[in-house]
Amino acid sequence: MSPKSRSWLPLWLRPERTVPVTRWRSERNWTARPTTVLILIAGLFLFGAGEAFLVAAGLGNSPWTVFAQGLGERLGISIGLSTFISSVLVLALWIPLRQRPGMGTITNIIVISISLQVVINLLPEPDALAIRIAFLALGIVMVGLGSGLYLTCNVGPGPRDGWMTGVHRRTGWPVARVRLGIEVVVLTIGLILGGTAGIGTIAFALLIGPAVAYGLKFAGFIGGTSAPDILQEDAPELDA
Repeated sequence: MSPKSRSWLPLWLRPERTVPVTRWRSERNWTARPTTVLILIAGLFLFGAGEAFLVAAGLGNSPWTVFAQGLGERLGISIGLSTFISSVLVLALWIPLRQRPGMGTITNIIVISISLQVVINLLPEPDALAIRIAFLALGIVMVGLGSGLYLTCNVGPGPRDGWMTGVHRRTGWPVARVRLGIEVVVLTIGLILGGTAGIGTIAFALLIGPAVAYGLKFAGFIGGTSAPDILQEDAPELDA
């Protein structure tokens, strides 16, 4: 949707088009104030919890969680552990791309894996379709909000994001095309391994962009925005 087509919305209802500069923003990838670390962990935990709600809904996971779920099924391990393993494997792919991780990269791998497993252990497996749809919607909202908090910390990309942007930088291929190619491959492998995809996967693909945009808006609201940093159209490319 173009800015003109959104202009009828009140300013406070419009999705954020930039990654706002917040009070907790770090200027370096490996050094951060305690507040930044707390926001980082909170955002990543919320992200992982959102993924857990998607899994519990049973309507289809995000592509990377489809892969992690399938990998866990094949290896006989928990989805949290398989998420951790897949993240480490993706991080290894940074080496030939000469990507450098930051605090956020390592924290991403650890916190999201733990959060996903802890929350999935606590959630019931709903039978009613209405509750499953509610879980799906809540999961997308939580991932978007968690992304908004995490991205405004500015302490390095998640392992999947860094792989994507590294391929983009090395090949010159458009970021959107690289992201789509990676996620199609990951989703296909995940399905072959036994992961769950469905209407929830499609809903996630369609709604995660706006969810992240509103998550950034919330982060800017509570964090005291100043100058913009990154165009919002790039925000959905950054996962956590």
